[in-house]
Amino acid sequence: MIPKMDLSLLSKKFRGSMLGVLTGDCLGSPYENDEPLSTASKVILQKSFDKLEGPLFKAPVMQFTDDSAMTKSVVESLIEKRGLDLDDLSKKFVKRYYQEPNRGYGQGIVTVFQKLRGNKFSDLMTPAREQFNGQGSMGNGGAMRVAPIALFCCNDYDQLVNMTKRATKLTHTHKFGVNGAILQAIAIQKSLMMDPKQALNYATFLEDLINKMDVIEENDEEFLELSESEIQPFKTQLRIIERLIEKSLTNENEPHTDEILKLLGNNVTALHSVPTAIFCFLRAQYPIAEINTENPMRRAIQYAITLGGDTDTIASMAGAIAGAYYGEDNINAQLLNHCEAAAEFKELANKLFDVVTTIK
Repeated sequence: MIPKMDLSLLSKKFRGSMLGVLTGDCLGSPYENDEPLSTASKVILQKSFDKLEGPLFKAPVMQFTDDSAMTKSVVESLIEKRGLDLDDLSKKFVKRYYQEPNRGYGQGIVTVFQKLRGNKFSDLMTPAREQFNGQGSMGNGGAMRVAPIALFCCNDYDQLVNMTKRATKLTHTHKFGVNGAILQAIAIQKSLMMDPKQALNYATFLEDLINKMDVIEENDEEFLELSESEIQPFKTQLRIIERLIEKSLTNENEPHTDEILKLLGNNVTALHSVPTAIFCFLRAQYPIAEINTENPMRRAIQYAITLGGDTDTIASMAGAIAGAYYGEDNINAQLLNHCEAAAEFKELANKLFDVVTTIK
C-alpha cells in the first residue's frame, strides 16, 4: 500500500533520494580519508560546488564508488523481483564487483563476495557471519545501500525493518552494522513521508528515531551486561545530535568540528557514520558558516564533506535522506551532469516507483 501523498510529489522524492545517494557519493569521493577541511579548503570546496552548478563549467564526469554500485544492485533486484530476493541480490552484488572491481570496495566485502562465488551461492549467510573472527562487520556497507529498500517499503515500518535486516546480513552481521542500516532506512522513510513545504522540527524528527531505536536496541540481549551507552549506542548518538543542534542554534559558539567528530565520528563504522549523516541533514536546515548556499540539500552534502573521513559514504547517506525529504527539485541539474550515471539512477527511481505503486 502506498502512502496518502500526491503521487507526483512522491515520485520526485523517489528520484531525489536515489540521486542524493549518487551525488553525495560522487562529490564526496575525492575527499575520502582526508582530515576535516581547513578554512582554506572549505573555500576551495565552495568554489568547486559553485562551478559545478554553473552552466558553462565543463569538468570531467565524477565517477561513483561502491556506495552507488551496491545501491544500484539493490534497486535493480527490487524492480526485477518486485521484492527482496536474497539469492538474486547476492548474485547481482558479486557480478557487479567482478565486472567493475575498482569502485573502492573494502577488503572485507571482497572476501564475502569471493566466498559467495566459491560456494556458488549455496550458502548466502555464512561468509558474512565469518567476518572478523565470527563477530561480523560493524561497517556502514549495509546503511550506504539501503535507500531503495526504504523507498520500496514506503510507510510499512515493519516490512522496512525486516527487509533491511535480511538484506544487510548478506554482508554485515554485527548488530552495529545491522542496526545502523535500520536507522538509516528509518530516517529515509520518515523523510519520504514528510511534506517539504512544512518546517521540519529537528527535535520531533529525532525523538521519533530515538523511540524506534529504543525498541530495536533493547532487544539486543547479547549486550545486556554492557553500560547503557553501549547497550543502546545509536539511541545515545541521536541524543548527542539533538544537543549539538541545540548548541548551534542557541549559542553563538558553533560546535567545533573536533567536538562533532569526537562525539559522532566520521569513519567507516555504522555507529560513527550513520548518526553523522543524520546530523548533517538536520543541521543543514539552518545556515552553516563557510557554506554559502540557500539550498539545504546541497548544504547537507557539502557539510558532510567538510567533516572529512568517510566522505563519500557519509555524504551519500546524508544525500539519500535529504533527497527523500526535498525531492529532485532541490538537486541542481547542472551538478547532476557532472555525476556518472545520473540519468540511469533517475530512471531506476522511476521504475521502482512504478513497481511500488502497482503492487497490490
